[in-house]
Amino acid sequence: MKVTPTPIQDCYLITPDVFQDERGYFCETFHKEKFEALTGIATDFVQDNQSRSKKGVVRGLHFQTAPHQQAKLVRVISGQVLDVVVDLRKDSPSFGQHYSVILDEDNKNQLYIPRGCAHGFATLSDYSVFAYKCDAFYNRESDSGIRFDDATFGIDWRLPKDQMIVSEKDQNLPLFDPTNF
Repeated sequence: MKVTPTPIQDCYLITPDVFQDERGYFCETFHKEKFEALTGIATDFVQDNQSRSKKGVVRGLHFQTAPHQQAKLVRVISGQVLDVVVDLRKDSPSFGQHYSVILDEDNKNQLYIPRGCAHGFATLSDYSVFAYKCDAFYNRESDSGIRFDDATFGIDWRLPKDQMIVSEKDQNLPLFDPTNF
């Protein structure tokens, strides 16, 4: 496993070791001791989630407020997504910045997203199957988000606006206000 820091503090791109032969491939998608040794982050994932989305679906930018914030380890099982993280931690040197990366079934990369960051993704392939581990349980009262198309961040979702499929909930999320964090 290779761990690469991103411009977002404590956010890491994880590249697994993939063993391929004529039968297919094998890779270890998570190993707690290796992860902690390479990142210095002790984590205990308690919930796994999975979604399937068709091309053009944009989900996010979602986060949970304190005291129910979640760190996530995300990956794509099938298809391709543009994965985006926005740092909402006021005391972080990367506060208000975003990072995006392609995650897909071929590169098998994963992204570790620390607590206090918003997260979203756009499906770029015909469909995607997206999986993520969370270190805290989902709490409906703490569910929050910011608009995916907030000009503050200038995120290039790599999709024409007229081809984006966004839920009503996500279209109605508030714009980023740094004084709220």
